Amino acid sequence: MIASECPAGALVTDVNVREHFKDSIQSALSNQKVEAGEDTVFYVVNLLAYYTHADHLFSQTAEGVDLKPLALIYAEAVEAKSHKERHAALKRLGDIALLIAGLFSSSLNRKVVDVGYYIAMGGSAYGYLSDISRGTVRGRAFCAIFGELSDKFPNFVDVLAEVGEQSRLGSHSDIMRLYEIWLRTGSRRAAERLRKLGIEPMQGSISRLQN
Repeated sequence: MIASECPAGALVTDVNVREHFKDSIQSALSNQKVEAGEDTVFYVVNLLAYYTHADHLFSQTAEGVDLKPLALIYAEAVEAKSHKERHAALKRLGDIALLIAGLFSSSLNRKVVDVGYYIAMGGSAYGYLSDISRGTVRGRAFCAIFGELSDKFPNFVDVLAEVGEQSRLGSHSDIMRLYEIWLRTGSRRAAERLRKLGIEPMQGSISRLQN
């Protein structure tokens, strides 16, 4: 089993959240008859737990709180000055594509790009990560995870869609509106509604994102 590490390297400490997602994902995998390696399931569980923190998902832009487009994350990977930076950008690209295509696909209905675009981008990012994650024991472990996520990306999208239905998650645009209200005003009501959607507003985010 790979160490308990979330997508950006921070430790996952909320055992209850992680256990909830583990149970939900395993149930969805069983319902949809999708086979997945233990480490791959563990990776996806930690991915979901990590992104329950809103400031891990959204960025402050000139227009307000928003998700960085996949094309810009891809550009960061292409223009990266080091292997580490390229790896991190591709990893976020795959993770965000999986998260949005799986949990918030309904929000893509009104956009120029559809869920197929997210599947193609995310699958390709994980595929490239699989190719470059070789040479060390740790790298080979992640090579297998990224390879499976790439090969079965549409399956995992469906698995997360079922998890989202079970968790009653709304569209990411709804969450962004709530998060921006909380970000600008500190609204307790907005914070509580975010928590009911499975998103935990982070203390200190207001001053950090407005700087």
